[in-house]
Amino acid sequence: MTDSAVLALTRDLINRPSVTPEDEGCQELMGARLKALGFKLETMVFEDTTNLWARRGSAGPLFCFAGHTDVVPPGPLDKWHTPPFEATEIDGYLHGRGAADMKGSLAAMVVATERFIAEHPDHQGSIAFLITSDEEGPFINGTTRVVDTLEARNEKITWCLVGEPSSTSEVGDVVKNGRRGSLTGSLTVKGVQGHVAYPHLADNPVHKAAPALAELANTVWDRGNEFFPPTSFQIANIQAGTGASNVIPGEMQVQFNFRFSTELDQAKIQAKVHSVLDAHGLDYDISWLLNGKPFLTDQGDLLAATVAAVQAVRHQAPALLTTGGTSDGRFIAQTGAQVIELGPVNATIHKLNECVKIADLEQLTDMYQGILERLLA
Repeated sequence: MTDSAVLALTRDLINRPSVTPEDEGCQELMGARLKALGFKLETMVFEDTTNLWARRGSAGPLFCFAGHTDVVPPGPLDKWHTPPFEATEIDGYLHGRGAADMKGSLAAMVVATERFIAEHPDHQGSIAFLITSDEEGPFINGTTRVVDTLEARNEKITWCLVGEPSSTSEVGDVVKNGRRGSLTGSLTVKGVQGHVAYPHLADNPVHKAAPALAELANTVWDRGNEFFPPTSFQIANIQAGTGASNVIPGEMQVQFNFRFSTELDQAKIQAKVHSVLDAHGLDYDISWLLNGKPFLTDQGDLLAATVAAVQAVRHQAPALLTTGGTSDGRFIAQTGAQVIELGPVNATIHKLNECVKIADLEQLTDMYQGILERLLA
């Protein structure tokens, strides 16, 4: 079904240079459309971040569209074929920063909701939008703060659809029905600085730490499960030394990250890491940052409605995957809500010349409407 409304709204959103944490009026634009449908709007500003909570209805169950208006910086402007904040159509694609991540999804959500309410003004339950301007940034004052506010007043989301670009080759070929957890460790290994010609008077932390890091890198943390790949350990940064070639460093800093499945939790990972470091006799300090817990929606009405709606549009069921990075779905899932992610093809996200296939926007709108039909009609 062709609907030029989604293309027009996507263009309007792209034309607003909403680099994290700026919103540049995107939420106001969306809010005006939702208010006309009978949504009650609530703007929540936390520090530098603007968030929108919009709800139509007061009864349960509560279906929520979640997404973000902020985008990553465009990078060097002279490398773009077209200005990143001037939506441009080229050969069936709409180009501009945020086209795929995720202003196209936001437009599809709004238009799908308009169409659904036009056909079902007295629909069951409630529909909500949880929109932030801090998903691409430090994610401190965005969705997590809104969720805390909702939880404090016992306003529970039943089903949540996050519009992250989940698709790989064709829109709807992949639905993310969960995400891995993310845990970062910042390790300082202590030694004694000295002259490289007198190693007996120093204690090289690089030499001491290398076997422990190798053991961590070669450890089989788990084998994953039906929905999750095995947990991975990756070293992201290593720093030591003064820059001089004749000085043994006194300290070594290592930053590493775990992407972990539901087979593990933070406590088990940390205990294993400490046991390895201790076994190698290291003198160390370590701090931990839990970026997100793993979540999984492996059954339920939301997943069934999503699979059926996607299949109705593309005549093929989507693959259910949990790969990729974290998303704001992790904050919402912790409340007990069923959470899935469905959005455009992710091939150009965060890249120069980001774009989305216009026909995909139309299909995504149909999928979103189909999900609403199956849950609330």
